[in-house]
Amino acid sequence: MPILIAVALLIALVFKTFLVQAFVIPSGSMEQTIRIGDRVLVDKLTPWFGSRPQRGDVIVFRDPGGWLDGEQLTNGPDPVGVKQAKQLLTFIGLLPSANEQDLIKRVIGVGGDTVKCCDKNGKITVNGTPLDEPYLHPDNAPSKLDFTVRVPQGRYFVMGDHRSNSADSRFHLDEPGQGTVPQELVVGRAVVIAWPLGHWHRLSERDTFASVGDAPSAEARAHGSAHSVSSMDQQGLIQLPTPAELPLVMGVVGLHRVYGGPQRGERSERSGCGGLGGRRAVRSRRAREAARGG
Repeated sequence: MPILIAVALLIALVFKTFLVQAFVIPSGSMEQTIRIGDRVLVDKLTPWFGSRPQRGDVIVFRDPGGWLDGEQLTNGPDPVGVKQAKQLLTFIGLLPSANEQDLIKRVIGVGGDTVKCCDKNGKITVNGTPLDEPYLHPDNAPSKLDFTVRVPQGRYFVMGDHRSNSADSRFHLDEPGQGTVPQELVVGRAVVIAWPLGHWHRLSERDTFASVGDAPSAEARAHGSAHSVSSMDQQGLIQLPTPAELPLVMGVVGLHRVYGGPQRGERSERSGCGGLGGRRAVRSRRAREAARGG
């Protein structure tokens, strides 16, 4: 029996560390999507395979610094023994984590995106596309703060669904990264509300962002429009083919010589304007004139 218990605890610990972890929600910054006391399951596996949060995903992340100031929750002390038992069960993942250094928000912009509030209709835009956000708390405006943020690569601009009760990226614009969250602080992606059962549903809202186009890359911005075509570089010099283009260029030149050579010879012979055919034609006329003169 002790061996079975030890194995079960080890499996639970591995499961919580690398696969899925439960979190309890202590605040109303994500209402009505996630309510106070809800238990959410956070996917910690896919980031190991290079997956990154997308626009519309709900993520849990560690406090970047000062985000939780003034929001620390105080609970009544547990009796001796109960507190230690809760800590053990939380450590191995059998109880949800109530770690006050974790936050949960929705990803609005990823690296390279320009997030702005607001357009003439009062909507937040991402790369110029206005968002229809069905997940917002009833009677909440998308934002009462005006801002324009270009999200650095490897970071996320996040906001709570209860916009009037969420101290999110908007309130940290004057800090390094303009309130964006670095990838290394992301614990995982919240995928589902597991408890209570009557409030069970998936959390991602990627359809809201389906029409948002990706921001142009830094290289495209540096060289102008991605649709422009020019044989000159920025200094006005002719651009030579790259090594990858050389086989194609050599093939085109070879076909041009095979199919174009005789035609040029015929034109040269008739016109006498240079080329091997033109020189033969000149010598032939001189021989005929010499014969008639003799």
